This record gives sequence, C-alpha cells and structure tokens, in this order.
Amino acid sequence: MSAQRENRRAVVLLSGGLDSATASAMARAAGFELHALTFRYGQRHVSELEAARRVAAAMGVAEH
Repeated sequence: MSAQRENRRAVVLLSGGLDSATASAMARAAGFELHALTFRYGQRHVSELEAARRVAAAMGVAEH
C-alpha cells in the first residue's frame, strides 16, 4: 500500500443516526481512518449523543 493511501483520513459528522453511521461505515470500508465530530446543539434527547458514542466505538473511530 502506498504511503498516500495509508494516510487517508476522514472527518465525519456523527449524529448516531442511520445516515451518519452509514457514511462512516462507507468511509471506513474505503480504508479511511475516521475522526468523528458530534455537536451538542440543544437536542431534547441525550440518547442522540449516547448513540453517537456507541457508533463511534463500534466503528473504531480514532478520535471522537
């Protein structure tokens, strides 16, 4: 594998929902090292933040 391919990184916006989890899975499958961002924007349910944490852990995200 070339050095350029080995250093591929992706920043994903991770809400914990299906769309962001799918985008993260696709980036990981394409060989990207994942770095995830989750924003607390006043959402009513803290469960969204916990879901994002669980998805990040399951995807092996380098940093969240």
